[in-house]
Amino acid sequence: MINTDQLIDILKSHDLRITNCRLDVIRFFLEEKSALSQGDLEHQFKQYDRVTLYRTLNSFLDSGILHKIPNATGVATFGLCFETCSPDHHDHNHIHFKCNNCGQIECIDDKTVPQVSVPSGYQVEGVNLIVDGVCATCA
Repeated sequence: MINTDQLIDILKSHDLRITNCRLDVIRFFLEEKSALSQGDLEHQFKQYDRVTLYRTLNSFLDSGILHKIPNATGVATFGLCFETCSPDHHDHNHIHFKCNNCGQIECIDDKTVPQVSVPSGYQVEGVNLIVDGVCATCA
């Protein structure tokens, strides 16, 4: 179990105000250890309205606590950033794995995205790699 002082330290280190919603959401991400959508948060936290949760997610994106994970469903999912991100720059050189059975999306932090080369004149700003398959729980 993550203690509240640790959560407060995370928020303070990212220059964010301490609110109950932010504490609850960051705790949920740390406990779940997988990508979550705004819908997941709405289901978990009935006491907060959609706008509050949306603003919480955006403040976490802007401050470098979360990163957005693209997927084919059109529903944004979010994963925790670690020491690689700042408010100015997200650096996620890792693979995301999506389970075809349960739909869970995880960051695979110990595997890096292969180097991508683009034609002259193009500038890469980010590379996203999602691997589809069956997770260890479903296998």
